[in-house]
Amino acid sequence: MIDKNRMTEHAMELIRIDSLSRMEREVALRLEKEMKELGAECFYDAAGEKVGGNVGNLIVSLEGNKSGAPPLLLSAHMDTVGPGEGIKPRVENGVMKSDGTTILGSDDKSGIAVIVEVLRTLREKNIPHGDIEIAFTICEEIGLLGAKHIDISKFRSKHGIVLDSSTPARLVLKCPSAAKMEFLVHGLEAHAGLCPENGISAIEIASRAIAQMRLGRIDDITTANIGIIEGGRATNIVPNLVHVVGEARSHNEEKLDSQVSHMRGCFHDTVSKYEVTLHDDLSADGVTYTARLDEKIERTYDRMDVPLTSIPARLVTGAVNNLGYSIAPHTSGGGCDANFFNKMGVECVNLGTGMYELHTVNEHLVLEEFYRAAEIVLEAVRLNTVNGG
Repeated sequence: MIDKNRMTEHAMELIRIDSLSRMEREVALRLEKEMKELGAECFYDAAGEKVGGNVGNLIVSLEGNKSGAPPLLLSAHMDTVGPGEGIKPRVENGVMKSDGTTILGSDDKSGIAVIVEVLRTLREKNIPHGDIEIAFTICEEIGLLGAKHIDISKFRSKHGIVLDSSTPARLVLKCPSAAKMEFLVHGLEAHAGLCPENGISAIEIASRAIAQMRLGRIDDITTANIGIIEGGRATNIVPNLVHVVGEARSHNEEKLDSQVSHMRGCFHDTVSKYEVTLHDDLSADGVTYTARLDEKIERTYDRMDVPLTSIPARLVTGAVNNLGYSIAPHTSGGGCDANFFNKMGVECVNLGTGMYELHTVNEHLVLEEFYRAAEIVLEAVRLNTVNGG
């Protein structure tokens, strides 16, 4: 029932529009035009201002043609990771990919294309449906910031489907909580060739602290990573400042707190061991300098744990069964906008669209799964209408 060729071309057109995080305006304007052509109402919230972006979340409301059916939320994010400028999508043997110099951007332009195709099919085929509310969000890739700052009071939906995962053969019901950690290590500058003993190397301190950490796969539900290290100005200067950024994730709150405490402790314990006393003619006892640590710890997002018996899960699994496909519940190690929607009271599941090897230049979209995702969402909308109306 969906138009596969149109859906593919639309995804490729969206992919060609650059939309790195905080720079989603052009793709938002394109979507706004398309939504209004379908008769939907559109507005932008203030999330862009709150996160320093050039546009807010695009909120869309499409009036239903069947009374009594409950509203349903659909969502996908507009931003991509880098390298994501000048993407050149192409299709080979049923797979969409880039030219290998950039990511593809199917994360999450494929989710957007699924939603748009579903709406177009509903209108063209005059399929009965209730009100459909859509959140095209910003800044998902840098901490789910668009969803974090969305004005949830603008939605009437109590359940929904987010399109932002890999295969539609899995239904994401569980995502972890995550914490971000920033550490600023202060040392003491000195000439690295003339008097290195007069300095305190912030890079050495950070290196020793990180070397003590448990990182990577901590257990089956907990992970940790150091992702950014910045510091130093020249090879002949003992560096006095290093900026380190890391994260921890877990499906268990106590384990997350324990991992964050462990990573913090590695920095605090290491910093406390570094000091140097410098002597000059003015002070017989000398002046003692100690290393210092500034830190910022913040919760990025809270975990989601949606039961398989929930309304959105039953809509998706019912649609899959009706279409003759198969699907299995899945626990993810990554977060998604559904983390925040669930926390805000809109129960959401996350359905895949056929995108793989995300955040790499090998990212690709399996078109058969891409089309299947649209069919599933279309059937879920129909079931929502029948069951609710």
